Amino acid sequence: MVEREHVFSQRIQRIRSSGIRKLFDLAQTMGDVISLGIGEPDFDTPRHIREAAKKALDAGYTRYTPNAGFPDLREALSAKVAKVNGLDYTPQEVLVSGGGCTGALLLAMLALVDPGDEVILSDPCFVVYEAVARVVGATPVFVAVREEENFRLIPGDIAKSVTPKTKMIILNSPANPTGGVQRREDVAGIAEVARTYDLYVVSDEVYETMLYEGMRHQSIAAFEGMRDRTVTVNSFSKTYAMTGWRIGYAVGAREIIDEMVKLQQYTMVHAPAISQRAALAALNGPQDFIERMVAVFDERRRFLVPRLNEIEGFRCPTPKGAFYAFPNVEGLGKLSKDLAQFLLQNGGVAVVPGSAFGAGGEGYLRLSYAQPLSQLEEACNRIEKAVETLL
Repeated sequence: MVEREHVFSQRIQRIRSSGIRKLFDLAQTMGDVISLGIGEPDFDTPRHIREAAKKALDAGYTRYTPNAGFPDLREALSAKVAKVNGLDYTPQEVLVSGGGCTGALLLAMLALVDPGDEVILSDPCFVVYEAVARVVGATPVFVAVREEENFRLIPGDIAKSVTPKTKMIILNSPANPTGGVQRREDVAGIAEVARTYDLYVVSDEVYETMLYEGMRHQSIAAFEGMRDRTVTVNSFSKTYAMTGWRIGYAVGAREIIDEMVKLQQYTMVHAPAISQRAALAALNGPQDFIERMVAVFDERRRFLVPRLNEIEGFRCPTPKGAFYAFPNVEGLGKLSKDLAQFLLQNGGVAVVPGSAFGAGGEGYLRLSYAQPLSQLEEACNRIEKAVETLL
């Protein structure tokens, strides 16, 4: 019998495994490790949401749902984006996606981007964006976001990167991994670029509630001329501490959403029925949990940044959103992946190398402060002690 030699698709060969998961999986095999790697709230899903899921099970919500999501959930999401984001979309212009925000992003790109098209991404950016662009056959074009500009995506830099092949801009604010937040004038400028060059925008707004120091979230779809050329993607994962429920949503022009629904029919089919009932409870129930959680993240942020700046070789800018610190560690003279490995093995702290988020992330580390203060304090003490052996 001839042994089969596997020849994998060019599609799968264009992407690499997540640098976040590599460190996380390694940390799982070690004892006494403080993980600041995975971007996940350390809060339980609020009780009323969990209770709604239990009741849904007993009520028989174990079968197929409409491909686009339950009508009452789409109505609630339409109302939410109107109230919170200033977006005017009907329930028919809402898709409830399986796979969280990532699922919605994939569907949007499959619907709008052809092989050979170019997609503009920030550098560094969340690891999923480049991978999904490559999976759909597009060419990612990276636009640097710089520490001295608070990691904002500058409209003029985007305009310089546009070519006849450019089809889409992916915008993420507040941003993973940097914690950068786009100002209103930034978003207005990006909207102008999109209108001028007839580009689509996918706006990932999963961290929209996690803002500090008076920063306000700006949904680009609310700007003039952007409603029908923007797909806004979001999820319940961060806002309601529902990462494991794998439910997200997208809003956009009816023609786009209809095509995304068609794609979901043949891939994920629909979002889990139980998760949809829980999501409806999240939207219709009390919202005070969000404010309390963000206040805790802010307290941790205000501890972590100054503490990291006390460690020789670290220079940590203050993030204005999300729950990540992104310290500059160039002064330690190591590649970020080697430094992350060193801190794991010699300090018992798991962090993510900046290079996992693109070439522009080299020289940085990403630390999630979705951990109790006591854990953050101990992690910083361990990092400082380990780093002293390098100097």
